[in-house]
Amino acid sequence: MGEDIAKQIEQTVASWPGVTVEPHRFGGVEFRVGRRELGHLHGNRLADLPFPVTVREQLIAAGKAERHHVLPNSGWVSRWIRGVENIRDVVELFHLNYEQPWSTKPQETLLSAASTAK
Repeated sequence: MGEDIAKQIEQTVASWPGVTVEPHRFGGVEFRVGRRELGHLHGNRLADLPFPVTVREQLIAAGKAERHHVLPNSGWVSRWIRGVENIRDVVELFHLNYEQPWSTKPQETLLSAASTAK
């Protein structure tokens, strides 16, 4: 069942226009749009995604992610995957990074954008 979780996330994120899936250098798979990494999955247990530090702080404050498990002072976040109930939350984080609303919208709309991502 666990591998199904990673596969479901991978199939969803890979279906978005321009997204490619590649092996990640520390194991798992990474999702890219051109040269930009959206983030990566470490199997069925962990997703790591890069965000601007201000976005990272909002995501942590909202309980949507934790500081990165290895680089806690970077903009990266980690999202532990505990079961199928976490699939949507993880996909929403990838979608938030895919859409990059912080580059075009006021900061206060970020969490609402994350909440409406499909």
